[in-house]
Amino acid sequence: MEPRIAYNKYSPNALHAMYALEKHLKASGLDEKLLHLIKLRASQINGCAYCIDMHSKDARAAGDTEMRLYALNAWRETPFFTPRERAALAWTEALTLISQNHAPDELYQETRQEFSENELVDLTYAIATINSWNRLAIAMRAVPGEYHPPERKAAS
Repeated sequence: MEPRIAYNKYSPNALHAMYALEKHLKASGLDEKLLHLIKLRASQINGCAYCIDMHSKDARAAGDTEMRLYALNAWRETPFFTPRERAALAWTEALTLISQNHAPDELYQETRQEFSENELVDLTYAIATINSWNRLAIAMRAVPGEYHPPERKAAS
């Protein structure tokens, strides 16, 4: 696979805005593992190979297990995810497939049982952001396999 356009070389203001969203989400208080799970799940749904590669590596680097990552496609049929993670994954699927279901009220209420209003807004921004990254990576044919997670600092 060859990339179509090295999109990081163009429209720097738009790219900086995307990175600013990521910076906000990292500081939002949402669990890092949870953010990687939803990014990976949305990327699976969208078929974004680059982002699947990236977020599976990031999730492992953050301490998530192979078992959970392998089972993510079938999260509803496994005991590996907490109620909070299940709510986030259901919300991720609904928003990623928004044209099919328009984020039903029942699902919103279920998700609100696990997330505060502020957390739900940040979760929704995270889902919107990964869907944007997926569309950019797919459209520009970002090449999977080249991403390496940043080095993690050892706990002191």
